[in-house]
Amino acid sequence: MIQTLDELLHSHREPVYLLFRRLKALDRQFLLWSDLEHEFEQFAETEVGAPLRDTAMPSIVRHAQEAVIDDPFICFAVRSRVGRWEYVQVNTEDMHSRELSVTEFLDIKERIAAGIPPGDRYVLEIDLSPFERGFPKLKDPRNIGRGVEFLNRHLSGRLFMDGGRGQKLLFDFLQVHQVGGKQLMLNGTLQDLDELRDALESALEVLEDQEEESAEISRALRRLGFEPGWGRAPAQIRETMELLLDILEAPSPGNLERFLARMPMIFSIAIVSPHGFFGQSNVLGKPDTGGQVVYILDQVRALEREMRESIHDQGLDIEPQIVVLSRLIPEADGTTCDQRLEPILGTEHARILRVPFRDYHSGEVIPQWISRFEIWPYLERYAVDAERELLGELGGARPDFIIGNYSDGNLVASLLAHRLSVTQ
Repeated sequence: MIQTLDELLHSHREPVYLLFRRLKALDRQFLLWSDLEHEFEQFAETEVGAPLRDTAMPSIVRHAQEAVIDDPFICFAVRSRVGRWEYVQVNTEDMHSRELSVTEFLDIKERIAAGIPPGDRYVLEIDLSPFERGFPKLKDPRNIGRGVEFLNRHLSGRLFMDGGRGQKLLFDFLQVHQVGGKQLMLNGTLQDLDELRDALESALEVLEDQEEESAEISRALRRLGFEPGWGRAPAQIRETMELLLDILEAPSPGNLERFLARMPMIFSIAIVSPHGFFGQSNVLGKPDTGGQVVYILDQVRALEREMRESIHDQGLDIEPQIVVLSRLIPEADGTTCDQRLEPILGTEHARILRVPFRDYHSGEVIPQWISRFEIWPYLERYAVDAERELLGELGGARPDFIIGNYSDGNLVASLLAHRLSVTQ
């Protein structure tokens, strides 16, 4: 795309120059795609602009997402195709162009937005690249929207790396995996991967021709080194064990995805929604309160049913726990938002846990409702208090997964996930 623009600067120098002069005459330093498209269409209707209609310029304008006027330069951010950005700077005096790095382009934007002359500042630069080292990144646009499949390919590839080190990590995880002190998947009988392979082969022989679950099968599997979590019915257990054998023999993304989907991982979830009046009655129509309350409550009911079915199919008798973290408001205005705990109707054990906002320094409870636009100073203290209350509600156990609702809920969810080392 940049090479095409450079060719246009030479083959259609005058009309391109007049187009750029038209853009500068708008007396705006930042132009969006819609601005560029409108101005080009108007310019192409003129006699001097007509020659550009049958060139690559319409395509360039269509792919240019924004322009920055830095007289005598115009800088363009061009999305040439999905997942591919190019940045170019054109000198409108001599009509020469050069490619910019993303850092240079953003630096120009930042300088202009701040009103700082070129070269007249000291910039604090923070290099975040070490945090991304070794983390897989999408490069092929065809993988967009297929992140789980991409990660499974990456993980299955790592299982063959370093002489089977990835397989050893998987074995170690299966040995320590537990919930609420209850050991899952493997017990301490098996010491290495070879013993695991032998035990899997023996377990498949035990399960052969078995159709119904029984205490005898459970005892036989436990003697071989297997704990609950492989499945409830013998057919499910066989499929899960065969998947693991296939992964240990020759990892593939599909088998890894199916095996991980069968792993019992999620037993408790925290959903964070701190703003508004979050309750089950007399709340709709209150400030900052509307569809998100109905949406979350509906999702909680469906989620609990799905979790219960999944846990049951995995061969476990564990009750799922879902806690919706919201704000306790002493001045509740006729709602239940002044109650610390409220069971969610239509569920077995899901509940709303309310934690008050407190003054960051004095610790005093804020009694009145606060607009969602003004709650931000309270959220860090709220996250600390919510962590203590949440752990207490879950009997000292951390949630397996934390979900944030809207930007304020996601901020608190991120703080909690970081403090508790839990996936968000």
